[in-house]
Amino acid sequence: WQARYAEQGVDGLLRDKTRKPGRARLPTATVARVLALTCSEPTGAVTHWTGRAMAKAVGISLRAVQRIWEASRLQPHRLRTFKRSTDPAFATKVEDIVGLYMDPPCHAVVLSIDEKSQIQALDRTQRGLPLKPGRCGTMTHDYKRNGTTTLFAALNTLDGTVVGRCMPRHTHKEFLTFLKAVERAVPAGKLIHAIVDNYATHKHPKVLEWLADHPRWVFHFTPKSASWINAVEGFFSAITRRRIRRGVFRSVAELQDAITRYIRQHNKAAKPFVWTKPADAILAKLARLPEPSE
Repeated sequence: WQARYAEQGVDGLLRDKTRKPGRARLPTATVARVLALTCSEPTGAVTHWTGRAMAKAVGISLRAVQRIWEASRLQPHRLRTFKRSTDPAFATKVEDIVGLYMDPPCHAVVLSIDEKSQIQALDRTQRGLPLKPGRCGTMTHDYKRNGTTTLFAALNTLDGTVVGRCMPRHTHKEFLTFLKAVERAVPAGKLIHAIVDNYATHKHPKVLEWLADHPRWVFHFTPKSASWINAVEGFFSAITRRRIRRGVFRSVAELQDAITRYIRQHNKAAKPFVWTKPADAILAKLARLPEPSE
């Protein structure tokens, strides 16, 4: 600074001199090599690239690899799973069920029916600590099993309400008992379009006989390996995350009471189920999946 003042005076102190960057930019060829290697099979007995393995293979720093991956939106550590339905009537069933969601028939009720089986009443071996600033809530890893229950649920897509019953098993007898409860809950004079999966209980001869005696019921079966199209699965996900997973239940009766209270609270603020994806868009997206291997 003194030398610059002696040479240039005050003007030399008002603006700093430009300097070369402390680290040279990576060559384009190096970046291209990282991208090409990331999208290819790694060497050795491993399944995917890691940041340190890539840095060692290319001869750059770990942070440089991370910056390249972030810029190109590459995440080799992540993996998404998928399953292609093998149902030969897949397109027909999707169009049928999506049609019920987006354009329900007049003077009818559209119900999404399924059961959530083997819900465990788990009691922790020690009380956890509550949430507080700087620390999340705690729960013991081990637990005590106090029995299981099965939740039968029917989601009314028109208003979002749920009819639910907890039963000890999930055979055709319990399913028939639940169907009779739904029959009493739906006003007389309305057709009932029920969306169910391909579980054997739903196609039991006793169930089919009951449906023959109640002509206002119409079953719509989801495609095989396509439970995502059944609207009640979203309700099962919500009750699992918000009430069951972190719950402490000392008996099956306590678990069933918690489930019943959650359904009652859900129905007080229920909203209609809205399906926004048309069948054509679903089929076009699934058409991009790879063909199943022989």
